[in-house]
Amino acid sequence: MEPPDYLPISMLNQLEYCERRFWLMYVHGEMEINAPVLEGILQHERAHTSGVERDGDAIIRRRLYLWSDQLRVAGFADVVEERAETGRASEGELLPIEYKRGRMGRWLNDHVQLCAQAMCLEERTERPVQRGAIFYWRSRRRVSVEFTAELRARTQAAVARAFELIQIGRVPPPLDQQAKCHDCSVESICLPREILFLSKEPA
Repeated sequence: MEPPDYLPISMLNQLEYCERRFWLMYVHGEMEINAPVLEGILQHERAHTSGVERDGDAIIRRRLYLWSDQLRVAGFADVVEERAETGRASEGELLPIEYKRGRMGRWLNDHVQLCAQAMCLEERTERPVQRGAIFYWRSRRRVSVEFTAELRARTQAAVARAFELIQIGRVPPPLDQQAKCHDCSVESICLPREILFLSKEPA
């Protein structure tokens, strides 16, 4: 597969969760539409109708297209809030918000996806984006995310690794982490336990 000019921002989430999951979904186009996935799709359809609205002193942009020539990523931000600080929203804080179906997990894949959106916003607007938020439907909880130097470095590393995997051109091995695999929507396609069992050398 030829490396793309720009990588979808959403694929950074998949890669940060599992390199094999990224490969199956992005390179092979594999996706199993089960009940949780369908629920997430419907929630996104309800929340992500594009448009601009005002909420007091804030401007709310839904489904905003973003890209970064430096990172070579592109995609949509679910919501970008522009909060006025001086009475004019154009001079206020930019706050990207991502909506997710479940609860906050133990991994930072959602944070990396959101950080990439923030870095795209910074490049497009030439304004600093210090923080964002992730709203988890299942827990009805909005989690604040600070775009620290560490998270930005991790996001840049994820982009570099994605392009590296595409250049290598070989499907990564499965993870040996049952907790991750159990929650993965492509587990039945990936078959991690079966492949790991078959790859073991006989005693």
